[in-house]
Amino acid sequence: MNIRELCCKPGSFLSNNGIAFLIRQQRDWKVTVARTSLDKLAYQMVFPYLSVYIVALGASGTQLGMVNSIGMIIAAFTGPLTGWFIDRVGPKKIYLVGIACVAVSYLFYGLARHWELTIIAMIAYWLGFSVSIHSCATICGNCLVNKDRATGMMLCETVAAGLLGMAGPMLATWMVSVSGGVNVGGIRPLFFSGLIITVGTFIIVLTQLSNRKWTKESAAKPNLWKDIYQVVKGGKHLNNWIVIGAITQLPRGMVFPFSQVFAYQIKGADEFVLGAMVTGCALASIVFAIPAGRLADRLGRKRALYLTIPLFWLSNLMLIMAPGPAFLIVAGILQGFYYISTPIAAAMERELVPPDQMGRWLGVNRFFKMLLSAVLALTAGIIWDKFGPQYIFLVFVAVDLLIRMPLLISMPETLHHRTP
Repeated sequence: MNIRELCCKPGSFLSNNGIAFLIRQQRDWKVTVARTSLDKLAYQMVFPYLSVYIVALGASGTQLGMVNSIGMIIAAFTGPLTGWFIDRVGPKKIYLVGIACVAVSYLFYGLARHWELTIIAMIAYWLGFSVSIHSCATICGNCLVNKDRATGMMLCETVAAGLLGMAGPMLATWMVSVSGGVNVGGIRPLFFSGLIITVGTFIIVLTQLSNRKWTKESAAKPNLWKDIYQVVKGGKHLNNWIVIGAITQLPRGMVFPFSQVFAYQIKGADEFVLGAMVTGCALASIVFAIPAGRLADRLGRKRALYLTIPLFWLSNLMLIMAPGPAFLIVAGILQGFYYISTPIAAAMERELVPPDQMGRWLGVNRFFKMLLSAVLALTAGIIWDKFGPQYIFLVFVAVDLLIRMPLLISMPETLHHRTP
């Protein structure tokens, strides 16, 4: 069966099978989709202008990297502890703590008058993002069965990074334009809009998500370090995945914080081009996310990743070589394949351990993801100032090609994998 048949044959996801898919999913998963979608709306409003805003408040490239790095380091060290708490008390309370931190982040961004205050905002954001996405991932990983997992995660990305993610930058472009353009005063209202939306998502999770947890009744007395060790002793494939997962996370600290500044400062993009780049990224999710998820659920995670990961490499190369706005927008569209490949990789990640270890396993992974991203976020800022902005994107492509891809090839396919 070829890709066209998977995505377009009668009875595909967009017809009766799609309705049946949604009906058979658990309520908690649907709640996380709603929350993730609204969270993405808020973030996509802010993202095209966040780095530009921090630089406009007086930060250099190195300082911009430092702001991201500090937040990621703190989030890294909370990962294993967060996962342990999720496995022991359930994800809901932890989820609410994470959302509250994101709200605090938007508040501090909006109040900032100097770039130094954005360090607090960035710490709150990465801490909140790490904790909330960790809770969301645990719910998603345990509520979806293997045959539905990649499609379900892609559906979340289609609604979140797609429909509402596409609306976010369009709305933000209008707000920035009427508020004075790409400057501190024009960007500041976006953060207060994000705050309002985030408070709304807090209420949704508080009132609609169950208190379910997946820890076995026979579980031994809690012991933080022993429980974490139980997860990481799982063998070569788990250890290899820790490296794969860490490199998968790199663009959040090394590429995305600098891509919009690169387009604005080096390529001369205005607020409309910056917004169009993020809108194009979201459009890619709308068009390709569910077909890619169907492919991953039928033919395997690895085959889908082999098709999508190189397209993100291409986006970085096009950003560097772009002679004008049209190429920048195409580079933005191709960036959307990062948000398509990461849920497929995440599906593999969740299929490597049993449900009662899910929170701890994701926590260990998040520790290494955030720690490596923090180091390279700071490194990227130094590269920007000392060697040249374009080398940030070239270094990432080299690391991904030479380290992550060979390790991914060595991993077993997890589509039909059954954990004990």
